[in-house]
Amino acid sequence: MPEQTHPIEGLMKTAMESIKEMVDVNTVVGDPVETPDGNVIIPISRVACGFGAGGGEFDYGSGEKEQGGESQMPGFGGGSGAGVSVKPVGFLVAGNGQVRLIPVDGNATLDRIIDLAPQVFSQIQGLLDRRANRDQV
Repeated sequence: MPEQTHPIEGLMKTAMESIKEMVDVNTVVGDPVETPDGNVIIPISRVACGFGAGGGEFDYGSGEKEQGGESQMPGFGGGSGAGVSVKPVGFLVAGNGQVRLIPVDGNATLDRIIDLAPQVFSQIQGLLDRRANRDQV
């Protein structure tokens, strides 16, 4: 006689398979996009999943037996649900021999300042060198 599975197992399996279909590695690290200037942009996201299932058995109340003398299986009522949240985090930009993370949130100003700092320092150094050369003449 085959072993019977509880109905809640079917509900859970269906919900988990649905989550598996919705969330894969391409949800977290998106498909790369190449720009005309040769940079490659890769979207990065944060994915969170939630899952719940529950149910209950109930008696038909009559206590009668089916034909053949075996008792009826108790009734079952249940449900399952799942939720997925996808939040963009930023973009990886690869090009010109460097890789940068550009965040999506409002704190990108500090990151831009840090990215531009080497250029600013080299420009200041260039000005100081020109001034020193001019003073020597």
